Formats: sequence, structure tokens, C-alpha cells
Amino acid sequence: MENCRVLVLLALIGSLCAVHSLTPADVAAVFSLGSPPARREESARVIQRLAELLSMFNPEVTAEMPLQPRSVPDEAAESHQAPDWNLAFVFAPADRACPCSTHVSAELSDTVQQVDAALQLLQKRLPRTLVHVVVWSSSLPREETCQCTRQENRNQRLLRALLLKRLQDSLSALVEDPKWISEDFAVVLQSEPLVLDPGAETDQLALQLWTNLLQPQAAGSETEADPIPCPSQERPFLRTRTNTPPLRHDRATSVIDPIMGSEIPCTNRQPSPVTPTSVHELRPGDIKVVAAVGDSLTAANGVGAKNDNLLLVINEYRGLSWSIGGDGNISTVTTLPNILKEFNPNVTGYAEGICKQGDPEAFLNQAVAGAKSGDMVEQVRTLVEKMRNDPRIDFHNDWKVITMFVGGNDICDFCTDSLYFSPRNVVERIRQALDLLHSEVPRAVVNLIELLNIVPLRDLHKDKSLGCPTWFVSLVCPCILKPLGGSQELQTVDDFNKAYQHAMRTLVDSGRYDTHHNFTVVLQPFFREVFLPLTEDGRPDRTFFTPDCFHLSQRAHTLMAKALWNNMLEPVGNKTFTQDFMAGIDLKCPSEEAPFIRTAFNSNYTFPGPPPTAPPVTNWGSDFSCADTAPSDSVPTSAHRVRPADIKVVAALGDSITAGFGAKAKSLLQLRTEYRGVSWSIGGDKTLETVTTLPNILKKFNPDIKGASKGTGKRKTGFNMSVSGAKVAGIPGQVRALIDAMRSDPTVDFDNDWKLVTLFIGGNDLCQYCNDRASMSPRNYSQHMQSGLDMLYEEVPRTIVNVLQILEVEGLRRIKRDSLGCSLLQKLVCPCFLLPSEDSPQLAEIKRINRDLQIETEKLVNGGRYDRREDFAVVLQPFFKNTVVPLNLVRTSPSLSRWCSNLPFVQDARPDVTYFSEDCFHFSERGHADMAAAIWNNMLEPEGQKKTYNEFRNSRGQLRCPTKEHPYIFTRRNSLPSVAPSTTPPAVNTAPLPTSGSGHSTSETLTPGCSDVPVWLAAVLPVSAEE
Repeated sequence: MENCRVLVLLALIGSLCAVHSLTPADVAAVFSLGSPPARREESARVIQRLAELLSMFNPEVTAEMPLQPRSVPDEAAESHQAPDWNLAFVFAPADRACPCSTHVSAELSDTVQQVDAALQLLQKRLPRTLVHVVVWSSSLPREETCQCTRQENRNQRLLRALLLKRLQDSLSALVEDPKWISEDFAVVLQSEPLVLDPGAETDQLALQLWTNLLQPQAAGSETEADPIPCPSQERPFLRTRTNTPPLRHDRATSVIDPIMGSEIPCTNRQPSPVTPTSVHELRPGDIKVVAAVGDSLTAANGVGAKNDNLLLVINEYRGLSWSIGGDGNISTVTTLPNILKEFNPNVTGYAEGICKQGDPEAFLNQAVAGAKSGDMVEQVRTLVEKMRNDPRIDFHNDWKVITMFVGGNDICDFCTDSLYFSPRNVVERIRQALDLLHSEVPRAVVNLIELLNIVPLRDLHKDKSLGCPTWFVSLVCPCILKPLGGSQELQTVDDFNKAYQHAMRTLVDSGRYDTHHNFTVVLQPFFREVFLPLTEDGRPDRTFFTPDCFHLSQRAHTLMAKALWNNMLEPVGNKTFTQDFMAGIDLKCPSEEAPFIRTAFNSNYTFPGPPPTAPPVTNWGSDFSCADTAPSDSVPTSAHRVRPADIKVVAALGDSITAGFGAKAKSLLQLRTEYRGVSWSIGGDKTLETVTTLPNILKKFNPDIKGASKGTGKRKTGFNMSVSGAKVAGIPGQVRALIDAMRSDPTVDFDNDWKLVTLFIGGNDLCQYCNDRASMSPRNYSQHMQSGLDMLYEEVPRTIVNVLQILEVEGLRRIKRDSLGCSLLQKLVCPCFLLPSEDSPQLAEIKRINRDLQIETEKLVNGGRYDRREDFAVVLQPFFKNTVVPLNLVRTSPSLSRWCSNLPFVQDARPDVTYFSEDCFHFSERGHADMAAAIWNNMLEPEGQKKTYNEFRNSRGQLRCPTKEHPYIFTRRNSLPSVAPSTTPPAVNTAPLPTSGSGHSTSETLTPGCSDVPVWLAAVLPVSAEE
């Protein structure tokens, strides 16, 4: 944020005369038009957050939204001129159009016309205005208005991304009209759409708008360590088409041969003298049929696109597909079928031209763009039916090569549901498809392509000069680009990737497909390790990719075909498993000693034995590795400068989960016992080495911490005020009891001790919602929680409050055990969620309420209501937002243990009930230990980077440590770079802040006091002595 200091000088100069010299300090008002009606609150928060960023440069900036949603032109007609410069956002909705409709062009044209009309009104009514047009999309197309997306084999994400691209291009043509450019008015199209998906973080969306407001900085000046860009001295202005001409992206191309052909050096291309009866004696010339199933990489999306036209990615160039394309011949197009044609000119099954999987030209290429592992069984069924019925194929006697390549879309989505997309579940679905081939298809060798290492593709989107459409790939593959470099989330991506690969190897190594001599599955691992191709100057080479910088171009397909062919001729156990795109690949030939396509049998490969049995677990403690456990040099006065060792008191509010209900129960008789000493957020039994709880972690920093509960019952409850069966309406009463208990405790210095309070409530409200919808509504839920937090805010000094969102309860429907407690008590404890049948309206309603309660909690905590006291902070800890059901851990080999020991990887695809008590609802001590680790790690993660799910992995070494750069417990304020916000933040749609009844300081500044310098200015003003 050092560049921000230049804004001080610009702010002091004052407003400039031309829109092309407009700085953030010149903006007096921010307003938006066309906000999505269904997501109006979220879009309002985005604009509010953006205004907060602008307030760093002008503390008087205001933000406005139309009171009632109308058409964009109508809202423009009611806009008002600010005293100084306006910044307007015109949102252009893409959701009205259906991407696969025949009317999509007309629908997009109507949207462009509305934006045009709004711009004309703004230009006439509002001089001194900079307008940014933003394409927005709030969800996948609604099924009731977009029926075609419900059809089979529709890749909704790709269609949606391409729809946004079409609207982006149409608006670009509108905005480029010179009539929008004058000295006091300008229109800019933001370079990427704003996607308001459910669960989208408003801070990140606001940051996206902010980044695209600014002039782009010099290449290489932005880093992930400085995620909030600032204007620089060289480029201090807000972006217009005049001060920031459109970029001419350097595609970093290298000279390539326009012909993607190959030479085959093999001299012996003859088939076997007699058609072989064993798959282990199969020569390339014996292959009569080729076939393939998979996703867009086999459908060959965009492979033949010759320019930067992103819309061409929708085209499926199946005739060029690496494993199944048959266009041209080996001298012009390198594919597996074209290689095989050199050994048998009569091979059939390959695809030709541009076509869909249902077209005759696709033939036996049944891959579908967007397909996941769960689609493989259907693709295989279709493939088998085609092979049975086609007169060109002798189904029972022709030898076949079938290539299956899938998993890319699964890992692109794994962060949305890590249970469904767990490595074991993904490979289980692949197993079902392979089992079908095994039972139905004679005389076949199946190439199972190991999932590629997808993480290196991120490098394409780091170099902005390449012009890669990162927003587009973020829609198509959200889980890969979202994590920050070096983050735990990125490590999880890599771990999942390796676990997918290992699970595929384990499946094939099981030997289940080597039960007879006319069928086998061979794992081809050439994609296991991928080295991104680079140009001579060391930058990623885009010529290996289609215009979206995600799918692979014909140049890459050529190398993939060669790599697959070579893998097929390499013995099992000694196959090439790296893919260096820059290294030339020469085609191998069958040898006289090994003339056959290699299988496990003819490679003399021995399948590995069963895995070793894991030693029994004796406790659920954790290892502690933090070196710096010291407190602050002096007791901090700001909640945003509190180190873990500064915490003197812990407390907790909540229900039976926090009360430790049944946590150590071994029978139904013990279920009602409250094992408060092992409660995740407040328990203090034993030590961290044997019992993982938040207080036991904090004891490593401060052994004298007070408030932890011990043992069972309420005799040594400490400051654990939770009540089994409590609903949110009881939280104000718990808060009152907590305040009284702390005030009356002689060991607590109420005014000076730093306190950590954890609030987790809502399970009983959700579980009983259907019995009293009025009193348990999300609005009432928020009001009761607000009442409790208000009391803490008004009466308790020096406090940090952890607030958890209610967990995603749906996963509990999967928790089953053959016991009376699970079969009977579970549904009695949570009837509204566990009794409705699948796909019932009642279940849909309770799922919606579950999400609404999470949203209400987030709005309350992040709404600014508790931000004005310097010694008080409320922090949302979101690890339960997307709950992962814990699954049985599999350990099939040392390498799997290495890569998968921290993943929800299952032996039998059933949830691991050891995380739950006897009623299959409350958490066991093991579950409490994982919750404790999760909240601790959330506390050490900055806002916007907090983990929103818990993997339930019970790894003893999973606890984070404070860093030297940031030794404090993270709050919303100290998660931002060291630029303090204005003491008067822009006020729009914010609830009135409670007044402090205790007289505690409400100052916000984190900088030394300067009587003659405003707080916002002091935050960015350099100290001359430090220069």
C-alpha cells in the first residue's frame, strides 16, 4: 500500500477539471443503477464496500442506490447530481437471456439498448460523471425460464461464461462510440463481469470493481501479498478510455509449424498373423475400433480456434481430438486414430469435423463438454449401444481401444462440495463406468488417463500481458483460480489433485479388470506431472491453449496424442509420467521383443498387496509447533493488536454442542451427560497433547488463562454459559449471566483483561423451524443475536467475540449407524431437517432457511454495527459455512497416506460416525477436537481468506501459528493493509450503531494521534523521518 501515499498530494490539490484526470480523492458520490432485484442487498453491500475503499482517499464520499428497483433507464432518469464528481455503476444483467435459446441475440440486444438509453440520460443530466458499465450475472439460468439448460449434455457453466462474453462484446461496441467521451463525462466497460453467485463474498466483488476502476499498473508490480491495488504516482487516475487505451495483449506466441503432423519411424506395422484371443498379445495393427468418453478435452472444445475469438471455445473440433479425432492423416493431424491408421488403414470409430456427441460425425467420441465422473456410466452405456448396433463394427470379434479421460471438472468443483467430489467418491463413479465396460464389452483395452496436474495452469493467469480471460476460467473452473498463492486452500487443491491421481492408480492396481484375457484397463500416467510450456523469455506460451487459456489447443493435442501412444507401448510400472510441453516427443515403435500394447500381464507387473493396518488412536490431542508464544510488550488497547498470549479470559455461549452434550458417551445412558471439559471452544480438561480445545491451545500462549470449563456437569463450568437445548432467543440471557459472572469473579480484572468469547447457536432453531416458522424466522434469529451482541458491545471492555454461522445441517442426513440412538433419537433431535423426504418441498424450504440463517449472521457481524469501539471486535469465523461430512479414512499405501491423510477419503463411501455421539447428531470428542482446530485456524486467517469448510481430518499437526508479519488474532480491520478507514465511513443501508454504555473508547485510529491531521490522511501520509 506504499503507493497510496501519492494520493495524499492529489487529495490536497483538489478536484481536477477533466474526467480523464479523476482520482479516487475527487469522487464525492457513488451510485449504481440496474442492481439485480433478487440480490439487491448483496449488491448494495458491494457498493458500500467500494465506497469504504474510496473513503480512504475522501472521507466525505457518499453511496446511494435507488430505493425501488426499476429499469435501468428509469433509474437513470431519477439520478441526482452530486456537488462534485460522480462515480456511477450501470449494471447490465445477463440473467434475462437464456444461453441456449434461439432468442438469445434479441435478448442481449434488448439489454444493450437499455444500457444505451441509460447512458444517454446520464450524459444529459449528470455532467462531471465517470460511468463504469458492469456486466453482472447472479446465478445459473433459471430452469423455469431457460428450459434448454435442463436438457442432457448441456455444459451450463461454459454456456453461461460464453453468454457473458457475448454481452461483454456487445457492450464494448456500444461503449467505444466516441460520443461518450468529453471533458466532464466518460463511459468505461469493466473488463470482467461481476458474478453474484450464492455465497459470493461481497468484499471480493467490491475489490474486483475497485481494481477495474484504476489504471492498470505496470506489469509485475502487483503481487498476491498486496491484494488491494493502489493508484501509483505514474498512474494515479481512475480508468477511462482516454487515459488507458485498450491493451494490445502480447500473446507470447512462438513460431510453430502450421501442420500438426508427425512421422512414424516404425518399419514393422503388420497385425498379428492370426487375430489374437488375448488382450496381452495385441499388436497395434490388430486394433479395429477406437472409442472415447470424457469431457471437453476429449470433445476438443476450441482446439481448432485460430485466433483470440473466445466464442469459438464452444465449438467441438472432435476431428482434431488427441485420442479419437480422425481428420486428415498422420502427416497433417496427429491423433491416436491417425497413428493407428498407419498400422491398420481400416480402423473405425473416430470422429470427424466439428460436431456434437450425438451427431453422426462424432461416431464413437461420446465425450461431453462439462462432464464429470458421474456422467461416465451414461456415456459408456451410449457408447456400448452404438458399438453393438453399428454395422461397421463386429462387436464380439473386433479388438477395441477405448480411452477414458475425466476428472478435470470434478476438481474444478471440489471446493463446492468436498464430500461429493472427494477422491474416493469420484473414483467410485469412474469404477462404475469401468465395471460396465468390463462386463459388457469383449476384446477391449481401456486407456484410463490419469488426471492431469491442473495447478500449473494458474501461471497463465498471473501474467496480465498475456490477456487471458481469467474471469471466464473462474466461472468454468472456480476452485482452481480462487486460492491465493501459498495459501492452505491452494495446498488443498494440490492435495486433492494428487489424491485423485492416486485413487485412479489404486483402482487399476486392484486387479479387478484383469479377470479374463479379452479385457483390461491400463492406467496411462503421462499427465501426472505437467510442466507449463514457456517462451524464450520465460513466460507461459499461449499457443498451447485455446483462447480461454484453459482448454488445450491443437498444438497441445498433438503432444497428448504422442504421449498417449508412447505410454501404450511402455511397460506398466515403467511408464513416462511427466509431460513437458516444450520438449519434442518422438513417436515410439513396438519392438521385436515387445511388439504388443503393454498391459500389466505382459509387463510382468505385480499388483501391490493390501495396506498396513493403522495403529489405534488413543486420544484426540494435537501437536504444537509455534515458536513465538510471547504476549505484547505492553497490554494492547486495540482489539486489532491482540496476540493470542494477551488473552486472559475465555468464555462461550451456545447450546448443547458447546455444552459438550454426549461428547464422550459410550452408551445411551451417558448421552445426556455434558462433558464440558472437552467442549471445543471452552473445555479445559488435561492438556493440548491429549485434549484439543480452544482454551488448551491458548494455554500454550498463556498458562494462566481463566474461564475454561472442566469435567462434566456445571460444577466447574467456568464461563461456559451454554445451555443444552438453547435457541437463539436465550442468548441475551446467557450474555447477562456471563457478564455478571465475570464481574463477580475476583480472579478477573473485568476492565483490563482481554477476553475471548465464542458464540455458536442456531441448531435448535433450524431443527424446530417447521414447528414455529414465525418466531424462528431468520429475521427474528438475527434480532435475538443482535440483542446479545449489543449487550456485550455496550458493557464488556477489551473483548473479541468469535461468531460462528450455523453449520450446513444437510450432511447430517447421511450419518447412519445400526444403533437405537441413531435410528430413533437422531430424527427426534432434528425433525424439521431429518424427517422430510429427498426432493420434497419441506426439505427445500429448510435448506433455504439454513442458508438464510447463515446470511443473516454474516450481515449482522459484517454490517459495521460493532466497529466503532477500539477495544471491541466481532469476527465471523466461517469454517462451518460449507460443512463437510467426515468420511472413513482409507490408507492403501504409504504414498496414499502421504497425500490423502488429510482428505475425506473413504473406504466404503459412508460417513465416519466416530465423529458423532450416540445419537448421530451431537459431536463426539473427536468432532470437538476438529472444531477446536478449525476455529483456531480461522482466528489466524485474514478476512476474505478464512477457510469456509472443515475437512474433519484429525491431523495432530494441523494447528496454525501466528506469523512474524502478523502476530495478532485477525479481525476485519487488521485483515486489510495498513490503511485505516475513515472515522466517518460512507453511510448507506447501515443500521444505527449502539452507543457504548460503559464509556469505552470508540476511537478507530491505529496511528499515533495527530491533532492537525485527519485520521484518514494520517493513515497514508508518510512520516518524513522515515524517508
